[in-house]
Amino acid sequence: MANAEPYTAGAGVPGESWIERDAPARGAMLAEILAQVSREALQGEGLDDVLQRIVECLRRRLPVAIASIILLDQGGAHFNREVYAGDLSLAQPMELPWSVNVGAAGRCARTGQAQLIADVAADVDYVPGNAAVCAEYIVPIRHRQRLLGVLNIESTHADFFDAHACAVFDAIAEQVAGAIHLARIAAELETANARLRELSLRDGLTGIANRRCFDERLAANWALLAREGGWLALLMVDADCFKDLNDACGHLHGDDCLRELARICAGLAVRESDLAARYGGEELVLLLPGCELADAQRIGETLRARVLEAALHHPASAVAAQVTVSIGVSAVRPRRDLRSEDLIAAADRALYAAKRGGRNRVVGCAVDGSPPVA
Repeated sequence: MANAEPYTAGAGVPGESWIERDAPARGAMLAEILAQVSREALQGEGLDDVLQRIVECLRRRLPVAIASIILLDQGGAHFNREVYAGDLSLAQPMELPWSVNVGAAGRCARTGQAQLIADVAADVDYVPGNAAVCAEYIVPIRHRQRLLGVLNIESTHADFFDAHACAVFDAIAEQVAGAIHLARIAAELETANARLRELSLRDGLTGIANRRCFDERLAANWALLAREGGWLALLMVDADCFKDLNDACGHLHGDDCLRELARICAGLAVRESDLAARYGGEELVLLLPGCELADAQRIGETLRARVLEAALHHPASAVAAQVTVSIGVSAVRPRRDLRSEDLIAAADRALYAAKRGGRNRVVGCAVDGSPPVA
C-alpha cells in the first residue's frame, strides 16, 4: 500500500511545496483557510450541511486526498456520523455506528491525542481504505474539553504531514469544533422554538389546539378555499349544563369530563387538514375542510353518540344523568364577499337552536341566513 503510485490531488501539489515555509506567509494562509471554514459553516443549514461544507472547503483549498469529519455519540463510545470529501473515494466506508475501539480514528478518540500515521500499511489500527492512501493525520475535535469527534485527513504522499502541516490541521480542528458547537446550539434553539410554538397553540387543559390555533387555521383555510374552491365546515360543540356539573361535582370532575370530550372530538379529526380545538370554556370546535353541510352533520351525530357512549357522570343535568352535548354545524364555500366570521356566526346560530330545542342534539345552519335545521 505504501508503495502505491503517488496520487496528485487536484487542489494543489504534494510534499514540500504545498505549505508556506515563511511564518508570516504561513499565518496568512492559515487565517484565510480558517475564515473560509467559518464562512462555509455560517452558510450551512443544519449540522450535516455545515460538516459537508467544511470538508468540501478543505478539499478545495488543500491538496488532500480525503478529508472527513467523524462525530461521536453523546456517550462518546461510538462514532455515529461521518461526512467526507476528496478526490479519492473511501474504498470501504465504515458502517455507522462503530465503536471507538476500532481503527486509528477510534484510537484518537480513546486517547484524546492526535494520531500521525506516516505509513498506514504499518499501523496496526488502520482500517484499510483506498489503496492509494499512504499517510493519515487524525485530530481530536474538542470544544471546552468535551471531545466531539475527529478530523481525519488522508494523503497519497508519505511526507505530506510535517510539523507545519500538522499545525494547520490542528488549528482547523479547533475551528471545526466551534462550528459544530454553534450548529448544535442552532438546532437546539430551533427545536426549542418549535416546541414553544407548539405549546403556544395547545390548550393546557385538554391538550388539543387552542383558540389561537383555531383562528390561524380558519383564516388559512378560508383564504385557500376562497382562492381554489371547496367546502369548509365548522362544528361548535357545547357541553350541556356544564356549570351545573361543576357546581355539583367540582371543577376537577368537570375538567376530566372536558378532557374526555376533547379526546372524542380529536378522534373525529381524522385527516391532517382537520382540526379539533377548544374554543372557550366548555365549548369545543371541529374545523373540517372539504366537508359539506350534510356530511358535517353526520359527523356531529357520530360525535354526539360517542359522548353518550362515554357515560360521563352528570347528576345535575336537566337532560340526562350523564354528560351530553349540543352541536351547531355550518358549512360554506368560502368566497370574497363572505368572511370567516360568517361561518362562525352560522354555526353559533345552529348551536343556539340546538340548545333551545332541548339540548343533546345536532342542528345545521347555512351561512346564507336560512333557518337552522336539525
